[in-house]
Amino acid sequence: MEHPVEWITGAVTAPRGFQAAGVECGVKSRGKDLALIVSNVSATVAGMFTTNRAAAPCVRYSRHVVEAGVARAIVANSGNANAATGEEGFVDNVRMAQKVAQLLECPPAQVVTASTGIIGHRLPIERVEAGIEQAIRQLSPEGGDAAAEAIMTTDTVPKAEALRLLLPEGEVRIGGIAKGAGMIAPNLATMLCFLTTDAQISRSSLQQVLRDSVERSFHCLTIDSDTSTNDMVVILANGQSGVDVNRYLDDFELALESLCVRLAQRIARDGEGATKLVEIEVRGAPTFTQARRMAKTVAESPLVKTALFGNDPNWGRILAAMGRSGVDFDPDRAHIALQGTLVYAEGKPTTFDAAALHEQLKADMVTIHIDLQQGTEHATVWTCDLSYDYVRINAEYST
Repeated sequence: MEHPVEWITGAVTAPRGFQAAGVECGVKSRGKDLALIVSNVSATVAGMFTTNRAAAPCVRYSRHVVEAGVARAIVANSGNANAATGEEGFVDNVRMAQKVAQLLECPPAQVVTASTGIIGHRLPIERVEAGIEQAIRQLSPEGGDAAAEAIMTTDTVPKAEALRLLLPEGEVRIGGIAKGAGMIAPNLATMLCFLTTDAQISRSSLQQVLRDSVERSFHCLTIDSDTSTNDMVVILANGQSGVDVNRYLDDFELALESLCVRLAQRIARDGEGATKLVEIEVRGAPTFTQARRMAKTVAESPLVKTALFGNDPNWGRILAAMGRSGVDFDPDRAHIALQGTLVYAEGKPTTFDAAALHEQLKADMVTIHIDLQQGTEHATVWTCDLSYDYVRINAEYST
């Protein structure tokens, strides 16, 4: 990156001209459950959405907002996905947008809507509307952390990041919040992520840099190989910095990608029942797509994930996942390393201290490095281990 990036405190309100709030309105049994993010002026909007064919009304509605290219606000509730709720669910989603629009005095078509939680339950829309009124009153330039808390479901911690990119004409800031702990396997987006920036940028450029950034961050994230009905990544750019980044798109994209990677890592670390973050890097591949495909196959293997939960250096499960990934490679050339220890090379296991490696695998972050030695491309995927608690959480989710 030619121009420096500095990490700063804050979240979606770190960029100039944004306010946010997170309130409790009774969608969940306890805790904040409605988030509102507002730009003081109309903003350029870009987004990516789940490819799940059973997409929730909020996804279908917000796609139209993004296609129009202008937005003032994002409103999101947690605890109820408002998915598979028929025509009533679509009406309820429209009412969310209309309520925000009425109070902000903007068109409903400039309000992005989002919902997350249990599928198939009617949204308590009167409570949501009351929560929107409360959130409007509590909007603040310091409200980003509250918004991050309000979009949590099975998350154990809120996820927020912010940075500033120092350019010759001045600094631009990017902030973001995300939620996600389960039902995550990127096919975009597999969680909720809301991003803001005070950069001046064209709509087409914003959509392109978001797409490219997601490709190497959230599309490199998997918890359990499930793609949800409600997932989206949305970014608002309000231009309040006065800095035009169209001349510095490469730097802006790298900054946005860095922030998205941090949020993706936070989601992986907080995976349902997770005890450790797992980073899988495949190097020496002919293409990035092949490298990512192999890394994701390893990351989504239940046998690999349970071995990591048990701190078992079972490299054979990794090799087996590589072999069924659909990527053409020569097993006799590939290398596999766990926590920096080479465990497989030249078609056979290496000599290593299994007891010592077992202890190293107890760390809260585990690395798996694979080198195919067949190219120059590489990809990194983030996941977590698969524990008893993951089964418990998902066995009892709706009861």
